[in-house]
This record gives sequence, structure tokens and C-alpha cells, in this order.
Amino acid sequence: MSRGKKESVRIASGQGYWGDWLEAPLLQVSSGPVDYLVMDYLAEVTMSILQKQKSRNPALGYATDFIPLMRKLLPSLVEKNITLIANAGGVNPTACVDAVRQVAAEMGYAGCRIAAVYGDDITGRLQSLIDDGHHMNNMETGEPLTGILKRVSSANIYFGAAPVVQALQEGAQIIICGRVTDTGLTLAPMIHEFGWDRDDWDKLAAGIVGGHINECGAQSTGGNFLAGWEEVPDMHLIGFPIVEAFTDGHLEITKHEKLGGLVDLRTIKEQLLYELGDPVSYITPDVIADFTSIQLGQNGPNRVSVSGVKGRPATDSYKVSISYYDGFTCIGGLTYVWPDALKKAHKADEILRKRLDYLGLEFDEIRTEYIGYDSAHGPLSPAECEPNEVILSVGARGRDRAVLERFSREIIPLILTGPPSVTGFGGGRPRVREIVAYWPALLPKGIIEPQVLISEA
Repeated sequence: MSRGKKESVRIASGQGYWGDWLEAPLLQVSSGPVDYLVMDYLAEVTMSILQKQKSRNPALGYATDFIPLMRKLLPSLVEKNITLIANAGGVNPTACVDAVRQVAAEMGYAGCRIAAVYGDDITGRLQSLIDDGHHMNNMETGEPLTGILKRVSSANIYFGAAPVVQALQEGAQIIICGRVTDTGLTLAPMIHEFGWDRDDWDKLAAGIVGGHINECGAQSTGGNFLAGWEEVPDMHLIGFPIVEAFTDGHLEITKHEKLGGLVDLRTIKEQLLYELGDPVSYITPDVIADFTSIQLGQNGPNRVSVSGVKGRPATDSYKVSISYYDGFTCIGGLTYVWPDALKKAHKADEILRKRLDYLGLEFDEIRTEYIGYDSAHGPLSPAECEPNEVILSVGARGRDRAVLERFSREIIPLILTGPPSVTGFGGGRPRVREIVAYWPALLPKGIIEPQVLISEA
């Protein structure tokens, strides 16, 4: 059962993406009081990578570097009674749980209750779902999934907070999820601790806003901060955000005082705008949040209040994240240096393209960028003096791997058959890679049920 006793709860972000700063979760549990630590691992392309790993080894398919991290985290989690919620399970949460159980047992934490939240992986069910009339048309183009079905590499439902709440109600201290939404990881502890009803839309929406602030880690506390990055103190020990949630639905966003970083109206506003579509309808499996209703206030140093959030009933569908193979790509580059660095890079690109034409190679797309000159802003780049060095970056994509392989062999010859003053070729020939494309779709919620499995170390 939900506790419904606490007036407030502190939910710390420990990671914004797989590959984030490894010290962040350790600092979150050691630098001050927190009740929950939430960690986000999964992006759309990540699921495809993990599915490929699982196909080669059924014991894999999860974020493997989560396991050595748990060796460092477990003592603080157990001794301080901190609950960890992470979607590190990828496409194989039960295998991830098994690996964590082994670590916990080795360290003497045999009584630690660990939950797997799964059931989101529907890769093997796509054909039967289509046969039942669920066509999973592309949300952006309207195309039916059948057109790319044979090239699908992964398909996962975005579950919300509900299965995580169930795991909390069943006493789990470590909850390892598959494809649970980033926001759901933070919302679940609030529902559990405060006993919020599943139709208390305004409070649920407030929890979603807190999850959105937490989901990208230090981007809420001064990292990647455009408006005032030079003002952020001690970024080498940047503190990740902590959402202090209250039973009435208002939030206070802060960080540990002893760590670096900055929490102010600007950092929070920048994060709120991250990956935001229609601000009136921020759709999640749990609730539709109206981001235009958010009221922010600076309540002291490194403390921002969030209140007034309005919500509406959730939709009757789950979003499905489907990835599929869509040809091949290859990107190669060389660095040209002063004098006339840009002119040399332009000439090298001209030579390369003429050679590709001579060879009769055809691509779906070929693109050239001049890194250090205009690659980020293109024609909007301000006119500047001659750069000291320019990286010529040329990429191509197409359906025929052999064509891309030949393209990859045409970059390095430019060293001695093109303009002078060239470097940056120590990495050798560029590699041809498969392209993983994204296919968003919808499924009725009643079709798929999340699963929760509790075990002890």
C-alpha cells in the first residue's frame, strides 16, 4: 500500500542518460539527505543496441556498467534507506536484476528487495498485434508498420509510473525497469509516498513537471546552460538536481549545498523547454500536463519553487518506440591547416565528389560540413577571418553497403592526392555503420500489461 504519511520527499537525479558522469549518483547519496535516487539510461537508439546484444547473448540486453556502479552505491542505499529507481534494465530487466542480486549477495545485503519492471518489449509480438488490427501506423507519416516490419530491430512500450508504484508498494528498495518514461521514474515516489489518487490530475501533472526537470541531470543545475554558463560555480563537482516534492503538489528544486552548480529561474526554464512540443499538452502515460500553467519562484540561493501546475486525464494509448534498420552510413574527415585552410578543404571536397562520380557511386544523400567554420550554424554563421584549421567532414548514406564501403576508401587517398597541409588521419579508414531509424506509433493501453517481479538478493 502507498504510505500516505510523509509531508515531503527528496528525489535526486543521478543520471540524465547512459554515459553521464559516473560520480554523480555517488555524490547524490553521499553529500546530503535524499529519499530516492532516480537514474535514466534509455534513449530510442539505445533500445536497438541492447536488443542486438540480447540476440547474441540472452543474458545481456541491459546497461552493463550499472552493475559495477551498484557495488559502490549499495552501501549508501542500504545504510541510509535510499530507494533506487533506474531504467537500466533495457530490454532485459530480469537479467539485470539477477546481476544486481549477485552483487548484493556478495556484499552481504541478502535481504535487499529488488524489483524488475518489464513487459514493455513487444518486438516478438508485432505481427500478431498487426493481425489483430493494431496497425501501429507511423505517428508522423501515417505509413503502416508492415512496410518496414522485416527490418525492425526493437519495439518497446513507454510505461508510466504505475508499475513502479506497484513495486514500491511491494517493498522494493531497488527497482530496475525497462522502458519506463523518464518522468515516470520521479512521479512514482510521489504517488507512493503521498497516496495521490490516479485521477488527481493536477498533482500528477506537477509530478510530471518534476520528472521533466530531473530527467536530464545537471542540465537543470547549470550544465549545458546557455544563458549564464560562465556564472556556474565549481562545475567540476556539479551537483545534480533534487526535486523536493510536497503532498499538496508543489515542488522545490534544489541541489546539495556542498556541490557546485546553479539552480535558478533561468536553469529551470531552459530545462522545461527541453524536448517540448505542444506546451499545453505534454502527453505522458500518466497524465497530460499543461506546461503553460507552471508558476516558478526563486525561493533563495539554489532553490526554485514550482506550483500551479494543471493536468488533464491521460490518453487511452501507450506510445510505442520502434527502431528499424534503414540502410548504411559512413562519415570521414581530414583536417586542413593554415594558410588557406578553408580553401584547401573546399578543394578536397571537390576532388572527392568528382572521384565518386567517376566511380559511378550513387547515394541517397551525401553531405559536407566544414567543422570550425560553419558546421553548426550553416549559412547563419557570422563572417569571420580565415580559420587556422578546418575539419572537412563528409558523410554519405544509402542502401548498398558495398557502395558505402567504397566511399570509405576514398577519404584517406586525399592525403597525398589532394591539397597540402593535411592531418587528422591517424584513425584510419572510416567505418561503415548500419542506420537505425525511429518509428513512433500508438497502441491501446488495454492490449499490453506491465509486469512486476520482486526478489531478494
